[in-house]
Amino acid sequence: MLRFYRTPTLLKKIFPGLLWDLPVKDRQLFLTFDDGPVPGPTDFVLDQLDRVEAKATFFCIGDNIRKHPETFNKILAAGHRIGNHTYNHISGWSNGASDYVDNIKKCEVLIPSMGKPLFRPPYGRINPFALRALHNHSIVMWDILSYDFDSRINTEAVLKEMIRLIRPGSIVVFHDSFKAEKNLKLLLPGYLDFLVSNHYLLQSIN
Repeated sequence: MLRFYRTPTLLKKIFPGLLWDLPVKDRQLFLTFDDGPVPGPTDFVLDQLDRVEAKATFFCIGDNIRKHPETFNKILAAGHRIGNHTYNHISGWSNGASDYVDNIKKCEVLIPSMGKPLFRPPYGRINPFALRALHNHSIVMWDILSYDFDSRINTEAVLKEMIRLIRPGSIVVFHDSFKAEKNLKLLLPGYLDFLVSNHYLLQSIN
């Protein structure tokens, strides 16, 4: 299976209005976590981030916020940024435009105001109607994808590839989900250790 751990430059040029990475002057990198909050995986991520004094951005599913408010509040208490990942993790390509936007708004009301709203479309799929409706949001995509949700990956090889691809300003995606939990626990600690030992500042997206 062909995997692009780094988003192709051509795709970034086709959709320049989406946020793929961020301009930085220093060694800053932006870790993001999708599909939580859920007890267990999210708690693991929070512990790992606390261990290295890092901040991150969590793109949360609204229904998971509803089901796991205690876990969600732990993210907030730790000072991390929250982004919208729809209420039911639905695709912008296989759902009607108005239903898709309504699902985003249903999640939005559960997220406390933290400046300009952040939205990441599940599967990276969004339609033009939603883009227009979300003109006041930052649509956050990614520069590096871990594929931690795929049980077939070789985590040792993936970790080496993710480390090779590191560059200042990258937005990196992991998943704090039950599906990704096994791979997440094998990938994240080593990735964090490499970043910290190489003097990267790990920040949330503003």
